[in-house]
Amino acid sequence: MSIIEVTINVSERLQDPATARKGESLYAFWFRVIIRSYQSAWNLENERLIRLGQTPWSLKNDMIVYALLQLILLTTIGLVFGGYVVVMYSTACLIGILLLETINYIEHYGLTRKKITKVSYERVQDVHSWNSDYLLGRTLLFELTRHSHHHANSLLKYPHLESRKEASQLPTGYPGMMILSMVPWAWFKVMDKRLPVD
Repeated sequence: MSIIEVTINVSERLQDPATARKGESLYAFWFRVIIRSYQSAWNLENERLIRLGQTPWSLKNDMIVYALLQLILLTTIGLVFGGYVVVMYSTACLIGILLLETINYIEHYGLTRKKITKVSYERVQDVHSWNSDYLLGRTLLFELTRHSHHHANSLLKYPHLESRKEASQLPTGYPGMMILSMVPWAWFKVMDKRLPVD
């Protein structure tokens, strides 16, 4: 997840590709977030190295190191187990990425923070991410469904997160919301009316 959890306008949303916009389907979100998050990570790493007076095109660039490590891993899997296992491994990785981004989509869909000054936003509060108190989702995801309390108290461990009455509430647990998010027209019908009025 990015540092800025929710945003107001398009230029500011570019800083936080992980926040789903009102009216954006899960599939459009997947495409945008995967590309933009990767670009954002490269930009942040390049800026870090330039601040240190170093070239971004070296092994001091963590993004280059991680890309090389992934290539080495895939090559090793291919040499040891063959191409079929590389395809299966890559498929499992893609499924994991899509599940993670589906959770991101559900957690922040359409919620924004008010801009206070040109460079600052209101403090992250319980209303800035979606919560769910349904037992199945809470158990399967180790209290991740109490996401709003996590944002307001980021140092708390997940087992200690509480349900907050001020939090934006999902109509069902995360498993049900994941299924609903795969049907855009149904998702918008259920969720858009729950968004706060600007």
